[in-house]
Amino acid sequence: MKKESDFKTLCVHAGELKDNEHGGAISPLYMSTSYKFNDVEINQYPRYFNTPNQRSLSKKIAALEGADAGLIFSSGMAAISTALLAHLEPGDHVVFQNDLYGGTRNFVKKEFSKYGIDFSFSGGTGINDFAKEIRTNTKGIYIETPSNPTLKIIDLALISELANDYKIWTMIDNTFASPVNQNPIEFGIDIVLHSATKYLGGHSDISAGAVVGSESSIDLIFNSAKNFGGNLSDYTVWLLERSIKTLYLRVQAQNNNAFSLARFLENESWVRKVYYPGLTKHPKHKIAKKQMKAFGGMLSFDLVKELDCKKFLLGLELVKPTMSLAGIESSALSPRLTSHALLTEEERKTQGIGSQMVRFSAGIESIDDLKKDLIQTVSKQK
Repeated sequence: MKKESDFKTLCVHAGELKDNEHGGAISPLYMSTSYKFNDVEINQYPRYFNTPNQRSLSKKIAALEGADAGLIFSSGMAAISTALLAHLEPGDHVVFQNDLYGGTRNFVKKEFSKYGIDFSFSGGTGINDFAKEIRTNTKGIYIETPSNPTLKIIDLALISELANDYKIWTMIDNTFASPVNQNPIEFGIDIVLHSATKYLGGHSDISAGAVVGSESSIDLIFNSAKNFGGNLSDYTVWLLERSIKTLYLRVQAQNNNAFSLARFLENESWVRKVYYPGLTKHPKHKIAKKQMKAFGGMLSFDLVKELDCKKFLLGLELVKPTMSLAGIESSALSPRLTSHALLTEEERKTQGIGSQMVRFSAGIESIDDLKKDLIQTVSKQK
């Protein structure tokens, strides 16, 4: 396991490009879309994910996750869809965790049938829930922990052992945790995915995705990625590399705020339930403590039925009721109306997503100011 000090240094220096001509302190930006022919198998071209800036950023994110290699995409869904389709053929089957980001679940339900790929969802988050879904044509298991938005936890080591027993691959969406708080490869997971729009970008101004794993896994994904065309522009790659330099500092502050807010909310009369793996009341707190370095900047909570959730969100003055998450500014939303709106009511019900749920992304503001804002929006309904 990487030491904290090592991780800080990797955020700043891993994969950085050297400015050998002028000695600049930051990585130079190469904006060219055309490079000289080098008489090699694949020449440099943005859609081949191999421009100087693309290669350097891939190395940085791979280093943060303890992976051999990586690829950078134009969005989290570009990374997820490409990684899945690269590893599957008609007739294959995949076991998905039932609690998934709504966009991922919608992609699987809408697109897999077009490719003749079969799938099923786990009945829960226990190892037996996944084992029951494995078939003779199962090729992999796809998970997300902590899950979006109910912060459910899956034991990474047990999932890895199960997959090894059946000789199938494992993929995880590690967006909610970020590489600061969790490195699934250390527990045997094969492929790690990120919506880099979130914590890796961290400033609500970049859309990107990332996938890391072994050299062979990334080579397989690349063979599909170059055809799907989901590459990221070099300018955005350069901005993302700049953002990752402060990843550790940002996420540590967000971790602290989320933990403080979770403990604050569990004692408030206007909150029915808090979802946060750092609380000892969380059913999988011990597992989270075993596999996470800290518990993350995301939490969710259910308002009491007497409060109007939409009015609660619109009454916020400091916290932003916006669609995304993981920016340095705190934000909140209703998963039922936004991130998981494409699910059916029954699907949301089975995941525990109700009309009173608020998903909260802790920023880096003063914790006292965040608490005051939550209290004042509640007071408007009294």
